[in-house]
Amino acid sequence: MAAIDLNADLGETVDGVPTADDDAMFAVVSSASVACGGHAGDEASMRASVVRAARHGVAVGAHPSYPDAAGFGRTSSTMSGRELRATLDAQLAALAEAGGAIRYVKPHGALYHAVTADEATARVVASAVRALSDDIGGDLPLLGLGGVGERCARDVGLPFVREAFLDRGYLPDGSLVPRREPGALLDDPDRVARRAVRLATDGRVETVEGTVIVADAASLCVHGDSPAAVAMARAVRAALDAAGIEVRAPW
Repeated sequence: MAAIDLNADLGETVDGVPTADDDAMFAVVSSASVACGGHAGDEASMRASVVRAARHGVAVGAHPSYPDAAGFGRTSSTMSGRELRATLDAQLAALAEAGGAIRYVKPHGALYHAVTADEATARVVASAVRALSDDIGGDLPLLGLGGVGERCARDVGLPFVREAFLDRGYLPDGSLVPRREPGALLDDPDRVARRAVRLATDGRVETVEGTVIVADAASLCVHGDSPAAVAMARAVRAALDAAGIEVRAPW
């Protein structure tokens, strides 16, 4: 039986207010990338996410970001490597202290894209994940699109798992359409569900220009804070089940 992971960015509480229906999303996904306090999340939301994950048998991943609550982690940063490492260490430790049995690490927002394209940033992130891995006694995978982040992870002995986005538009080079440009966000549950089955069975995705590109991924992401997130996640899960594709965490 074919298998694929379905992940969502969850626990993204801002000023005590959830940005997603976490109860509904945890019931559908197999992995949850939990905000660690950089762009969103606090001790209470992290602990609640850990409880929900245990209840639903969902793998917990750390979802660190630049310390950018005002921009929800989507603003590029010029912080030094030392400063970035310090905030990453603090965020990863916060989730671990909240009881999270961290199974993987997925950077968020601007940091996610910087890890894909900027070697200096990717090396700092990889070193932070390496340190956490050594602390817990296992090699934690780094989840992302690929790029230099994949090489930097492997350079420090970490697995790298590629993901594909179900609710984001793709450019022909395999990168995502910037959020402020047309076609950046998808919200049609049926369309997203069809995309999920195609990615899981054929490893391909249609771009905003109508071309088809290879997107070999072991994990598929639906953003938890999208207005149609629950409808999309449920449609995806139903479509994958109907196609005989097992939804399970790869970590």
